[in-house]
Amino acid sequence: MLLENFERIGKVMPQSILPPLTDSPWGYRRKGRLSAKFVEKKGRMLVGFRETNGRYVADIRHCDVLHPAVGGRIEAITALLESLAAKRDIPQIEIAAGDDLVALVFRHLQPLSDADTQALIEFGKTYGFGVFVQPGGIDSVAPLWPADARLTFRLPAYEVELEFLPLDFIQVNGGMNRRMIDHALGLLDPQPADRVLDLFCGLGNFTLPLARRSAHVTGVEGEAGLVQRARENAQRNNVENATFFSADLAADQRDAPWARADHELLLLDPPRSGADVVLDYLPRKSARRVVYVSCHPASLARDAGILVEKHGFKLKSAGVMDMFPHTAHVESIALFER
Repeated sequence: MLLENFERIGKVMPQSILPPLTDSPWGYRRKGRLSAKFVEKKGRMLVGFRETNGRYVADIRHCDVLHPAVGGRIEAITALLESLAAKRDIPQIEIAAGDDLVALVFRHLQPLSDADTQALIEFGKTYGFGVFVQPGGIDSVAPLWPADARLTFRLPAYEVELEFLPLDFIQVNGGMNRRMIDHALGLLDPQPADRVLDLFCGLGNFTLPLARRSAHVTGVEGEAGLVQRARENAQRNNVENATFFSADLAADQRDAPWARADHELLLLDPPRSGADVVLDYLPRKSARRVVYVSCHPASLARDAGILVEKHGFKLKSAGVMDMFPHTAHVESIALFER
C-alpha cells in the first residue's frame, strides 16, 4: 500500500525499502476509549467499543489488544458502572497507561453522588487504577484517586522520562514507540554539532531524545498544552538544549523565527493531513536530511513528491511500522537526503 501510494500519488519511489518494524501484537494499546451504555430493554450495562453503526456499543468481555490491566477487566468495569446511581450518565471511559500507573477517566454528564464517588475510589484502590473524573470538557479532567496521580513513560536509551495528562496525545503502542524513536534517530543520524527542527513535536517524544544526540533541537507544536508539558519535561530531564514553540502548523509560519533559522536536520511527524503547508517554506537550504514519520501513506506520498520535486531531495529509503497490530492501519517512515 505504501509503495503504491508513492508511485501513484507522489510519482516517486524509494531507492531502498526498510525492513518492517514490529513489536508484540498483544496488549499493546496504552491509550483507548471504552463506550458505556445502560440498555433499558436488557436491564444492564454495555461496556465496549462502538460498532460500525455508532449508536451501538459492542458487548465485549475482554480485549486482547488493550493494556492487560484494562483489557482483562472489562467485566469488572461493567459491574462497577452497573452499581452506580449515575450509570445512565457515564457515556465513556478513557484509558491512559503510563509505565507505573494505568488511569481510567470517567466522563459523567451529571454530578456524582458521594456514594458513587466513593465507589470509584474503592474500585481504583482494589485494582490499582488511577481514577480521574471528567464532568465537562478536556480541561475539567481531575484526579479522584490518588490525589497526586502521575502518568509517565520512560525512554531508557536516552535517559528520558516524559510526563503526560490522561487525555494528552501519546503514541498508542509503547513498545513500538521506543523502537520507532531508535529507528528515526538512526536514519536522521544527528551529530553533536547539528541543529535539528522537530515539527509536530507533541510532548517532546522525539525532541528530548534528539537533544541527547545534537547541539540543539527546536520543537514546534500546535497544541499549547502539549508545548507547556514538553517544556516541563525538558526541565525535568535537565535538557537545556531544546526550545519549544507553539504554532499552528496548518497555517503559513514562514516568518516565525524558528522557520527562518538554519537547521541541518528536519524531523516531521504530522497528523493524517500531512505537512504540505509546512513544505511550502521548509526545509531551508541548510537542511541535508529529513526524516518523515507518517500515520497516513497517502499524505506521505504527496509530501514526498514535494520534497523531491520542489526542494531537490532524494527519497533514499522508506518502510512501514506495525504500530497497530490486527488492524489495516499502517505507520510509515521515510528518509530524504539533499
